[in-house]
Amino acid sequence: MTFISIVQNNIGNIAAVLWFLLCFRGYFRYTARRSIDTPTLAYAMHRFRKQWIRKALRRDNRIADTNIIANLERNVSFFASTTLFILAGLMTVLGTSSETVIMMLGDIPFSDNNSRGEWEIKVLLLICLFVYAFFKFTWGLRQFGQVSVMLGGVPERHENAPDELIDQHIESISTMASKAAGNFNNGLRTYYFSMAVLGWFVNFWVFMVLSAWVVAVLYRREFRSDTLAIMMSNLPD
Repeated sequence: MTFISIVQNNIGNIAAVLWFLLCFRGYFRYTARRSIDTPTLAYAMHRFRKQWIRKALRRDNRIADTNIIANLERNVSFFASTTLFILAGLMTVLGTSSETVIMMLGDIPFSDNNSRGEWEIKVLLLICLFVYAFFKFTWGLRQFGQVSVMLGGVPERHENAPDELIDQHIESISTMASKAAGNFNNGLRTYYFSMAVLGWFVNFWVFMVLSAWVVAVLYRREFRSDTLAIMMSNLPD
């Protein structure tokens, strides 16, 4: 079978994968640009982080602040560990016989007749997504650790550091914290998009619809949710 015939026989699946990648990468790029100056959860949280760091630098005892960072690190670490378990499960599924699962999927209405090769490609896409999520979680975890070190290196109040230096620390620490949170958010978004890939095991139309649905859900939560409205109503200066 030639390459052209393979493409012609799988044009629907190829279009679905391209649509998924457009939704996946497109939404990430869109939110990264819009969060700079548009009311979003990321924009509001960055403003609150700056207020938090500003108040932390005024305190002589910063135990509460280090506890906040430690709690954030625990959340990221939990998802990083969970991602490893998911990857282990997917690798196990990939290495075992899948004929029974393919037969079960074939009984679902409107299901495509998945061959073993198609099944393995779909599982490999899930593996790639969770590998990506793992790298995002672990990078965010390292960045939160860097926030702890940066906060510990800030001059204390009795040192009477100039205001310009303090403002510089506030900006750099809050920016690093936002970058760490951004990587954590991207890992969570990848979890959402992996749910869309499950639709591909039925047929490529379900895959495409679920990809668009995930974008709609994420957009509503980050740009139009009640949570954002509450945060914007109490946004610090």
